[in-house]
Amino acid sequence: MPYFNLFDSVATELNIVEQNLITSIDTNIDILHEASVHLIHAGGKRLRPAFVLLASRLFNQDITNAIPMAVALELVHMATLVHDDVIDNSMARRGTITVKKGWGNKVSIYSGNYIFAKSLAIVAQYNRSDLLEIMADTSVKICEGEIIQMFSSYNVDIGIKNYLRRIERKTALLIAVSCQLGALVSNAPAGHVNNIEKYGYFLGMAFQVTDDILDLVADEEILGKPTGSDIRQGVITLPALYAMYHSKHREELREALASPEQCNLNTARIIDMITDSDGIDYAHYVSQRYAVKAQNQLKKLPDIPEKQVFYDIANYILDRDY
Repeated sequence: MPYFNLFDSVATELNIVEQNLITSIDTNIDILHEASVHLIHAGGKRLRPAFVLLASRLFNQDITNAIPMAVALELVHMATLVHDDVIDNSMARRGTITVKKGWGNKVSIYSGNYIFAKSLAIVAQYNRSDLLEIMADTSVKICEGEIIQMFSSYNVDIGIKNYLRRIERKTALLIAVSCQLGALVSNAPAGHVNNIEKYGYFLGMAFQVTDDILDLVADEEILGKPTGSDIRQGVITLPALYAMYHSKHREELREALASPEQCNLNTARIIDMITDSDGIDYAHYVSQRYAVKAQNQLKKLPDIPEKQVFYDIANYILDRDY
């Protein structure tokens, strides 16, 4: 099944989410409104709201109650993107300029803070302390993950454990929480909430490893940003980690990855060394292992038709050709 068809079962609700994203960040301050709305109009996969809605439908056919939560999770994700682009000095995202590029660092920081605050206000409307506690804990861990990544830049001595912790906080956590909160707003049994949360975690890990592969091999038009962006920012991902231990050029590669100058000037050479080492194939293998772990969690959930789409999403990763 093509990626764009995976969320057909919640397409109507996702359209409502898209509309609500705009209205939820409405403000009379023109520059704040323009900067905040810009990223929404740039589009995106909308993975997090989709998982909220899909997880909610596993336990309740009427998922109207999950729509505000879906909006809130996407706003959290968007706030992190705005801040990331400032930290990474990124000028393009999703094929368009970043908020940082269009409005500068100060407006970007305030816009990110504003969007994040709006997300919490939406969750507060549920009048459930458990939902707010999850959102607060998630936000703390996301910030911790960004700090870990920042101090890992150009560090060729980090290991796979550091990498896995980074991608857990960067991607897997928010997808896991999207599934968890979607189930909770539909009052799912605690055991099933745990199962769908673990599904989201393993799937999120698979997605991020996949993204790290694509950063090295995908066409720039597909990425919406230059190939090799991670290398230029000093972010050492799984394919590079593998190559540093297994490439016949490992000493040259380690020296290059430790140097900001070489990472910017010799990006193509670094990518060649990584791909020649089978680092891409190894990362693909790890991604598939996580996708299978995600599917194994589904076996513990009720055997209902709505569950099939979760299998299809994992299969999308398993069948992907790089």
